[in-house]
Amino acid sequence: MPRFSVIVPVFKVQGFLRECLDSVLEQSFDDLEVIAVDDCSPDGCGAILDEYAARDPRLKAVHLPENVGLGRARNAGLPHATGDYVLFLDSDDRYTPGLLRAVADRLDATRDPDILVFDHVRTHWWGRAGRSDAADLLEQAGADTFALRERPEYLHLFLVAWNKAYRRDFFLGHGFQYRPGLYEDAPVTYQTMVTAERIACLDRVGVEYRQRRQGAITRTPGRKHFDIFEQYEGLFAFLAERPGLDWARPLLFERALDHMLFAVARPERVLRGDRREFHRRIRAFYRRHVPPGFVAPREARRTEIRLLAGAPYSAHLALGAARRGRRAVGRKARRMRDLVVRRLKRSWYRLQLRRPLDPDLAVYSAGHSRAVNGDPHAIRLRAAELAPQLRGVWVVRPEAAGLVPAGTEYVTTGSWRYYRVMARAKHWINDCNWAGDLVKRPGSVHVQTHRGTPLKYMALDLRSRPGARHGTDLRGMLRRSDRWDVSLVANRHSEEVWQQAYPCHFTSLRSGSPRNDVLVGGGSGRGAELRERLGVEPAETAVLYAPTLRDYRKGRHVWRVDLEALAGSLGPGFRLLVRLHPSLARHHERALLLRDLHRRGALTDVTDEPHVEDVLLACDALITDYSALMFDYANLDRPIVVHADDWGAYRASRGAYFDITAEPPGHVTRSDTELAEAFRSGAWQDAESTRLRAAFRERFCTYDDGRAAERVVRRILLGEAQDAQDAQAGAGRAVRIPAPVDRSARLPEYR
Repeated sequence: MPRFSVIVPVFKVQGFLRECLDSVLEQSFDDLEVIAVDDCSPDGCGAILDEYAARDPRLKAVHLPENVGLGRARNAGLPHATGDYVLFLDSDDRYTPGLLRAVADRLDATRDPDILVFDHVRTHWWGRAGRSDAADLLEQAGADTFALRERPEYLHLFLVAWNKAYRRDFFLGHGFQYRPGLYEDAPVTYQTMVTAERIACLDRVGVEYRQRRQGAITRTPGRKHFDIFEQYEGLFAFLAERPGLDWARPLLFERALDHMLFAVARPERVLRGDRREFHRRIRAFYRRHVPPGFVAPREARRTEIRLLAGAPYSAHLALGAARRGRRAVGRKARRMRDLVVRRLKRSWYRLQLRRPLDPDLAVYSAGHSRAVNGDPHAIRLRAAELAPQLRGVWVVRPEAAGLVPAGTEYVTTGSWRYYRVMARAKHWINDCNWAGDLVKRPGSVHVQTHRGTPLKYMALDLRSRPGARHGTDLRGMLRRSDRWDVSLVANRHSEEVWQQAYPCHFTSLRSGSPRNDVLVGGGSGRGAELRERLGVEPAETAVLYAPTLRDYRKGRHVWRVDLEALAGSLGPGFRLLVRLHPSLARHHERALLLRDLHRRGALTDVTDEPHVEDVLLACDALITDYSALMFDYANLDRPIVVHADDWGAYRASRGAYFDITAEPPGHVTRSDTELAEAFRSGAWQDAESTRLRAAFRERFCTYDDGRAAERVVRRILLGEAQDAQDAQAGAGRAVRIPAPVDRSARLPEYR
């Protein structure tokens, strides 16, 4: 008897069916059977099912003699199911890799509950995707099982059949059946949830819910949407036969009304000529099933529900018109308010620009004002030690204010204080460009730290790469770069690239990268502290995988490595850490795979660690593709493996200043097999790896001597002359801060 029976009803989906079946049959957990029910599909679905059944004995094809609809097709598959648990999957959707293994592990950990609920992601036909609205509920569920009577908020989980695993004895024992017509999922979902004694949740994206451009009947207007009344009549008939479930009637009554009023009674579903009748049917349902003393919960839209007690349809129309009117007035009022505030702030900024510069005021920003880290952070910390008389103010977006360390002064972009501080600061330190509406005042000094040593094309060099520069205003970028006075460089390669990519009037300071000072200096135990917090044992070899973005892929993310297989191939004594590019921290792909592997203990996700230097210090080896982190990590003189399986595509789409596969900091791999073998054989740390790394360090770690931040503070913020040590090392070429020039021909318009 298999652990899982997956029932797949099939009708007119021949373009999607193979992908659906493959997502089930290719799962890493294979103790399963697939019951594929051909609902008399008029296309080639039946033949596809027979083809799969002929080559995989785990799949059984059931051909129905007539079309019975989605609900009854699921019912037709149930008698053929023999697994401990029954799962349903629509034939145009697909399972995410590793789902069934995660479900099996969770069922074992919770001792076979009646129902296990997991998450899904919506995949629209144009490519966008996002987690479900119930993601927070699943995350908050914890590791214990519960009954719905104890946790009624879980009635808000998505009303579908395919986000759950049902214990077969429970499902069949209670005689649950899907009814014909639309919205067949809702009553069965509610029946099972209120009946179950033990419900568990798995906070994992398990299904890619495909939003097709055409073919979804629930989004097609017509009389079929009246099916919802029969579905909920069946639910309340079920409750009437079970007095022990009386506690659930008010909860389900409110949920039913919410479904009817706010999910189905929409212009795109119920035609204009049918709307009066539709609302009459809702009122009839209300009067027939309203529980004694019913009061809608606080979070429900009470006004609409109260109107159902006796108000005519015209009252609903009036309420809807009033709300639309209030929204329109509100939008207009907000636009007027925002316009007035912008103009007032513009005038305020002009006024502040007339005040003298504050020679002791420096402003810092990193990651487009979304972070508090990197080179600007290292400079600010060193300035606090060497020049406490200087006032350092961080600039962050409002949503990033919580990232600012306690005791650090900061302003949020767009605020009144922001414009006052920006108007008067003499020193501006940033690893990106400042906003275009800010003025470069005579006497101010702008320091561009950059964000590491460049491998990929930057700025003006992207002219030959239209795909990579899509959405980038190169002219605007160069206008903002014209405000730079000093550009920090860590090596001669960077110095040449920045002067080529940004043909502006700035002076290069061979300072080294301030954020790398901690790497050169050993970190004072910061790496060990992070290892302890992450649970990495002292004897374990920590391997960091840090991929970069791909401009040839929509969303700029693509998994180039099978993470689960890599973690397994490293073997005992190794721990795989994964850090995505910061811009992908909220990407749905992270929720699809990486977070689940982290929670299962297969690897450790360190994407959210605020300071990448700590992560580098904590790791014994680095696997990367084309990330600038390799140049920083080389300062530690630890092994690096370059995984360059798509180097040709990357170089063609983004462009690169040199061939990293010809001049690498370590061994180069081009497949998952080669990567695993590099660690299995020990090549990752052999003599050749050491030789390659030494040459790489000589070229790219030239000025990183552990004094970069101090050098910037003394030379730029304090105006001290080049010291003898710098002159001897050649790391601090004499820098003359350019004479103040007025680059504020006029104040740009606020956007």
